[in-house]
Amino acid sequence: MQVRITGAPRAELGESPFWHPQQQCLYYCDIAGRRLLRHDPRSGASAQWQFDSEPASCAPLPDGRLLLAMRDGLWCFDPAGGARRRLVAAPYDTATERFNDGKCDPQGRFWVGTVYEPREPALAGLYCWSQGQLRLHGSAVATSNGLAWSPDGRTLYWSDTRAHLIRAFDFDPVPGAISRPRVFASFEPRRPGQPLSRYGGRPDGAAVDAEGAYWVAMYEGQRLLRLSPGGQVLQEVELPVRCPTMPCFGGADLRTLYVTTARHGRPAEELLGQPAAGLVLALETAVPGLPVSFAGVA
Repeated sequence: MQVRITGAPRAELGESPFWHPQQQCLYYCDIAGRRLLRHDPRSGASAQWQFDSEPASCAPLPDGRLLLAMRDGLWCFDPAGGARRRLVAAPYDTATERFNDGKCDPQGRFWVGTVYEPREPALAGLYCWSQGQLRLHGSAVATSNGLAWSPDGRTLYWSDTRAHLIRAFDFDPVPGAISRPRVFASFEPRRPGQPLSRYGGRPDGAAVDAEGAYWVAMYEGQRLLRLSPGGQVLQEVELPVRCPTMPCFGGADLRTLYVTTARHGRPAEELLGQPAAGLVLALETAVPGLPVSFAGVA
């Protein structure tokens, strides 16, 4: 499987990409750079918007606006004119916590986790924004990531990156309730003194394809994994970058897997040997992905 470098702008900490089916372009966040970026692979044109707070994830609204999860809350943002309106303030201390990976479920509710930046204790959580209300649905993690739904919308995946653990939950689409948590996949933590070349990485962002396989970016592991609905490794894709952050499916047929990557805080010698760090990678897949879900808020 051939991995290529796209012409999308470089990010310090690229995250939470999604393919906009109406605009046929890729959106993604640069958390450390406090930017939202957009790239049109057909024309090569790109755009960016700078903010005073970190945008961590985003979702499309039906009218062309976006729902942005930022350190200081959830915002409705209009890329056309740059107007921004806060929907809800952050429900945590923004000095030590921020929103992170977020996506809409098939019904249009926006699910978003947080990162507790001291990492210990595990005080981050998982929230859902629906009908003007932000509710806590999960806690006791350090770094919330990996949100994705099965093709039938009955299973929610959610990972704690620091714990090297991905959980699966039963998902009731009518009330948006999660239940029956279980371990979907777990990975070996890095041992003291273990070189990165022999470390498999920890689960970061993810996407699900039409067969129900879960594609996960293994941060510091320099690879993508495709896991079966039962959690078994079906495929491993080596990448030219140590720190992939999240895949998403795009292109007109949803067979292009885009992967955001990070360079923020990485050692100088690593960046010297990995010039693609921070760029968006792409590869073609045999199985298409699932289309992005639009947010059901105005």
